Amino acid sequence: MAKNNVKSRTDWGRLSRLTDKEIHKAVAGDPNAAPIVSAEWFRGANLLEPQTKKAVSIRLDEDVLQWFKRRGRGYQTRINAVLRAYVESHR
Repeated sequence: MAKNNVKSRTDWGRLSRLTDKEIHKAVAGDPNAAPIVSAEWFRGANLLEPQTKKAVSIRLDEDVLQWFKRRGRGYQTRINAVLRAYVESHR
């Protein structure tokens, strides 16, 4: 993987000094912020390591491919996710 040489503009020192109360207030005031999850949620979470992908050639209906592509970058990942959901539901 190529190394990103862009210098971060994040003020990590300021972030590390934030209190939990300040973080909760900032999240509550940001409609785009992800919800704060509990320690219980983390205990139930499963870490999924990325699997190695294999390059293949596949023939898809043009309208199906265009539907995924219209949703932007990552369309192949989304196609893979749909196929994975199908496989998992049939195990």
